[in-house]
Amino acid sequence: MIRESLSSVQRVLSYHAALDVSAPRTNKEARQRLRLLQRDASALSELTDSMSGKINFLLDATLGLINLEQNQIIKLFSVAAVALLPPTLIASIYGMNFDHMPELRWRLGYPWALAFMFLSAAVPYFYFRRRGWL
Repeated sequence: MIRESLSSVQRVLSYHAALDVSAPRTNKEARQRLRLLQRDASALSELTDSMSGKINFLLDATLGLINLEQNQIIKLFSVAAVALLPPTLIASIYGMNFDHMPELRWRLGYPWALAFMFLSAAVPYFYFRRRGWL
């Protein structure tokens, strides 16, 4: 909107400058003011372009930072999903209703299954932690 306004002002000033050239009665001071207004409008137009460029740069930088933060969050969720997948698989296997599962009759079957689930979650966690992904 500012650019459109400045463009309109510049057109009006150009129109008046053309009228002043054709009319010999205009005094020198009025022509100087008109030239000064044209230069001011031109300078404001350049300033508007410069400010628009700065705003676009800041917007791009902000969006880049937001994108980086979102990537970190998605990476964390991905690592959590990979780390919790093996215990879920083990729990789902032992949650099935089969007639023949020798581990169900073991005295230490339940603690072994819990330990195996914990170990299968801890190994990826520490691996990802060591790699710096967490």
